[in-house]
Amino acid sequence: MGGAYGSKIVVTTRSNQVASVMGTVPPYILNGLPHKDCMSLFFKWAFVDGEEKKYPNLIKFGGEIVETSGGIPLAVRTLGSLLCTKTDESDWLFIKDNDIWRLEQREDDILPALKLSYDRLPSQLQRCFSYCSLFPKDYHFDSRYLVHFWMALGLVIPYGNEELEDAGLRYLKEFLSRCFFQDVEDFGFYFTFKMHDLVHDLAVSVAERECLVVKSETQNVDRRVRHFSFVDTHFYKDESPKLSSNTDSVRTIFFPREDYGFLTESFLKMCFSKYLRLLSLSSILHFALPDSIGTLKHLRYLDLSDNIFLTELPESICKLHSLQTLRLLGCSLLHGLPSNIKYMSSLRYLELTTAARDIPENGIECLKSLRYLCMDNCLNLLSLFDVQSLTALRTLCIQECGCLISLPCSMKKLTRLEKLVIQDCPKLNLKMELQEEDTYLNLQTFMLIDLPALEYLPQLILQGSATTLQYMRIEKCPSLKALPEWFQNLTSLQKLEIISCRRLSSLPEGIQYLAALREKKIQDSPALSERCRQDCLMTAHVSEIILD
Repeated sequence: MGGAYGSKIVVTTRSNQVASVMGTVPPYILNGLPHKDCMSLFFKWAFVDGEEKKYPNLIKFGGEIVETSGGIPLAVRTLGSLLCTKTDESDWLFIKDNDIWRLEQREDDILPALKLSYDRLPSQLQRCFSYCSLFPKDYHFDSRYLVHFWMALGLVIPYGNEELEDAGLRYLKEFLSRCFFQDVEDFGFYFTFKMHDLVHDLAVSVAERECLVVKSETQNVDRRVRHFSFVDTHFYKDESPKLSSNTDSVRTIFFPREDYGFLTESFLKMCFSKYLRLLSLSSILHFALPDSIGTLKHLRYLDLSDNIFLTELPESICKLHSLQTLRLLGCSLLHGLPSNIKYMSSLRYLELTTAARDIPENGIECLKSLRYLCMDNCLNLLSLFDVQSLTALRTLCIQECGCLISLPCSMKKLTRLEKLVIQDCPKLNLKMELQEEDTYLNLQTFMLIDLPALEYLPQLILQGSATTLQYMRIEKCPSLKALPEWFQNLTSLQKLEIISCRRLSSLPEGIQYLAALREKKIQDSPALSERCRQDCLMTAHVSEIILD
C-alpha cells in the first residue's frame, strides 16, 4: 500500500494456479541453468575457492553429477555441499551412482524443499503421486493409462455424479498446475508427459514402504510392500525371489519397459496374488494365458498388449467381474474375444487388436459400462458391430482397419459419445446422411487422419453435434475437395486443424461467423492456405491462425 510509484512485486511459485491468480502479466517460466554455470556453482560449494584445479580427476565426476540436477540451482548446491571437503574418488562415485533421495539431506536442501509441495497436496493426490514411483525415470506417461492405474487401486474419488475418468483427469491437471509433471504433448484425445528426475526421487522417497522397483540386486522385500514394478530381465528364472512374505498383500505387478524378453510360467504363477488389483504383462508372454487368471476376482486392470504369440484368451477371463480395463492392442494373432465377454459387466476401457473378419454378436455390444473402445490394427475386420447398445461409450477410436468400408448408422444412438478418432483406414468412406428424425449427439472432439477414400464429412455425426463440437482435426485426406455448407452450423467449434489436404481449396461460406472459433491451423494444404490468407482479416475473433 505504501510502495513508491513504479514499485513492482515479484511472486515466485511452483503452482500455475497461484501464478494465474496473482499475475497481471504472463508468467515467466524459469529454465534450468546452463551447464557451465551449474559447474561453477557446484565447484563453489564442493571446494574452497580455486581448489578444484588441484583435483582434475574429480572434475569429470563433477560434470556427471551436475547432469542429474536438471539445471536447478538448489539441486546443484545440494550435491556440491554433500561433497564439501571430500577429495576421495570413492566419495564422488558414491554421490554419482546414487539417486538423490538416498543421500542425506539438510532442511534447506532440494528434497525437503520439494517435499513442501508434496505436503500441501490433498491426501488422495499424495497417494496417486507416490504410486508414480513405480515408473522408471524419463518415462513417458500416458494420461489414459495412468488414470486407469489409479482407478484400479481405488485412489480416485469422484465428486457427486462425476465419472471416475473425469475425476482422474482432474487429478492430473492438478499435478500439472503444481508443476509435478512436465513436457506435456497433446494428441487431441489424450496427452503424454514426464516427471523431472528430482520429482521422481521425491516420489520414491515418500513411497518406499508401499511401492518397490525390483532390480536384479533386490533381495529383501519389506512385507508392507503392496505394489511391485520390475525393471530388469533377471526375474524370469525359477529361482526368482518371492515378492513378499505375505503374497495376499500384493496389489500391483507391473513391467514398465518393452525390452524384457519373455516371462516364464513359473514366475507368472508367483505373480497371481489373491487380491491383485493390477496386472501388466505387456510384450512378455510367449505362451497361452493360464486358466487360473479367472481366480483373480479382485483384478481391475489387465494389460496383455503387444503379446504377438497370444492367439486366444481363456474363457475363465470372463469371470473377472471386477475388471475395468482390458488392453489387447498389438495382439495381432488373437482370433477374437471369449464368447462370454458380455458378462464382464464392470469393463469400462477396452483396446482390441484381432485377426478376425467380424465381431460376433452378443459380445462387445453387451458391455453396458464401456466408456472407451479402441479397435486398432484389425486388418481383416470388414464391418463394425451394431454399437447402439453402448449407451455409456464416451470415446471411440478406430485405427489401421484396412478392410473397413463404413461405420454403422447406429452411431446416432451414441448420445454420450464425446470423442471420435478415425485413423489410417484406407477404404473407409464416411458419407452418412441425416435421417428423417432429428439426431442429437454430444461429440466434442472429432479427428480424421490418413483416410485416402474420404470424400465427404459424416453429416449424420457432425450435424447431430452442431452445438457441442469443440475440436476438429482433418489430416491426410487427399480425396476431400470441399467442406460442406452446413459446416457453419458448428457453433461451438473452438479449434480447427486442416493438415495435408492438398485438394481442399476453400472453406465454406459463413465460417468466419463461427464466434467460438479461437484457433485455426492450416498446414501443407497450399490452395487452402492462400485462400485463408485472404480471409484472415475477416476472422478477428480468432486468436491464433497458423498457415504453412
